[in-house]
Amino acid sequence: MNVITSTQDRGKQRLYIQEVSVRDGFQMEPIFIPTDRKVEFINGLSRTGVAKIEVTSFTSPKAIPALADAEAVMCRIERAPGVEYAALVPNLRGCERALSCGVDEINLVMSASESHNMANLRMTPMQSLDQFAQIVKLVDGQARLNASLSTTFGCPFDGDIPLPHVLDTVARFVDIGVDGITLCDTTGMANPAQVARVCEAVKERWPAMAFTAHFHNTRGMGLANALAAVQSGIDRFDASLGGLGGCPFAPGASGNVCTEDMVHMFNAMGYDTGVDLDALLALAGELPQIVQHDIPGQVVKAGPSTRRYPVPAGKVA
Repeated sequence: MNVITSTQDRGKQRLYIQEVSVRDGFQMEPIFIPTDRKVEFINGLSRTGVAKIEVTSFTSPKAIPALADAEAVMCRIERAPGVEYAALVPNLRGCERALSCGVDEINLVMSASESHNMANLRMTPMQSLDQFAQIVKLVDGQARLNASLSTTFGCPFDGDIPLPHVLDTVARFVDIGVDGITLCDTTGMANPAQVARVCEAVKERWPAMAFTAHFHNTRGMGLANALAAVQSGIDRFDASLGGLGGCPFAPGASGNVCTEDMVHMFNAMGYDTGVDLDALLALAGELPQIVQHDIPGQVVKAGPSTRRYPVPAGKVA
């Protein structure tokens, strides 16, 4: 891994921040967030400069009641120029629903681990791949297609996922004809050295493919892993405002890497994220009231490192 040490060397490299809080985050909340509030929140996100927003999931309302209003939300949001609006799609029926709402991108998901795929999707990885191929035919160019590979960096049931297996699965995605691939650290098992190995390997083999890194902060290594990924050639990152999210197979774990913390880090290092950090922090400040609990994000509490304070007056002894 070639560590980049100066802003001049980076030349303001462009990074693309992709917001997943309203899907990956809200689906984990025990309360139902009203449709109007979701739409208002997404419209606010659209004005921050993020490159993509994963708006919802077109899954069964019985499976994820928190996102039962998928059609209403997707059809009512204000679409900002330059922002892509994506949705997670678990099957053909979900794909049909998403296409009827004019999504820009359909995000498919399966696991590198067979045990996790069975637990999460109730099918084998090969069955998932067969369904992916059917969805590609159904979409037929009506939207971009992204494939997310869960447990890329480890499975809570099967343990380590060998790199050759990851590469073989990515190759199958490429053969099916997807436009982008997300490498997901689903339960926060990755470490920076491992992230570098995986990201360097996929970028070397498929340099033209749009790869995204998706990290969770379950064990406190989310930002370190994001840094390892960017230094290994990845320029697209999923993140969740306030650090919302999580995984049902990592009980008690914190959520996704926090968007405003990630943007703060990359901006401070001289990267061009295209994101208005102040606007993000303002929205993050609304989250505790929306979800009715504290959020794990740090910068919204401490303020950006550029904040300056008046010097305290000296005390007379």
